[in-house]
Amino acid sequence: MLLEAKLKVRKGFMWNAEKMPPVVEDLRSHTPGQLAELRLLLGAGVTGRPDVRRPGFFELDGNSSVYYIFRYPSGHKVLLIAAWEKETDPVAELIACDCPAA
Repeated sequence: MLLEAKLKVRKGFMWNAEKMPPVVEDLRSHTPGQLAELRLLLGAGVTGRPDVRRPGFFELDGNSSVYYIFRYPSGHKVLLIAAWEKETDPVAELIACDCPAA
């Protein structure tokens, strides 16, 4: 019965009913710790702040870093564009500001 609850059958096709976190593609050489934190955030369903100038781009706040990502419309893949440390980067507070540009 438990297996039947996890798998659904429709028209001869089987798929896993549980939602899988998106695949993360690192476009630069980010640390394994940053990638792990981003995967945790995405797995928890954190959506982040949308970039009003670029559709599909978001900023996600982690415990130690801020991540700039692109989400494919299908939701199955995320590109990690940039990441910066909150405490060590003095510009991070300015970038995270919700103030509109002049």
